[in-house]
Amino acid sequence: MADNQKVYSNKKILLHACCAICSAYPISALKDMGYTVIVYFYNPNIYPSSEYQKRLAAQKKLCDYYNCELIIGDYEPETYYNFVKGYETEPEKGSRCDKCFELRLKKTAAKAKSLGIEEFTTSIVISPHKNYEKLTEIGQNIATLNDLNYKAINFRKKDGFLKTNTISKELNLYRQNYCGCKFAIKTD
Repeated sequence: MADNQKVYSNKKILLHACCAICSAYPISALKDMGYTVIVYFYNPNIYPSSEYQKRLAAQKKLCDYYNCELIIGDYEPETYYNFVKGYETEPEKGSRCDKCFELRLKKTAAKAKSLGIEEFTTSIVISPHKNYEKLTEIGQNIATLNDLNYKAINFRKKDGFLKTNTISKELNLYRQNYCGCKFAIKTD
């Protein structure tokens, strides 16, 4: 079966996608595991809105390629700023990032619950710049509170990061140069 053909299965998973680059290989891997993948793009942290639109357009292109459903969450930067209030000066990979992951995974869990999907995961874990163990802990805690299953998959294994970059280059997907929030933009 070709990579981009839709797998029909009763086994559904909601994949939180932080961006197309990071979600390219996870979509493929989850389909190979027999899941019907539904992608949830919820990223109120992305700044500015023009950057958000570029990342969303790339995500749409990727989901079209894989023929999988894309659900677009509300773009609500004020929700993000309120959630990370007091953490603005934290360094990258610090507590602000943990709060950001928590917000996005809480919304993902709520969306999964509303759709009747019992499992969710995130593409954020593919990035070598993110803490897999911390993301897994946050996801599992949220899943427990919502009577769901957080599927902890280290998409980096077996050259996952290389594979996601290869897919992204083949599809000519937009490539960002920072995680997304205004606090992470390098000014030097």
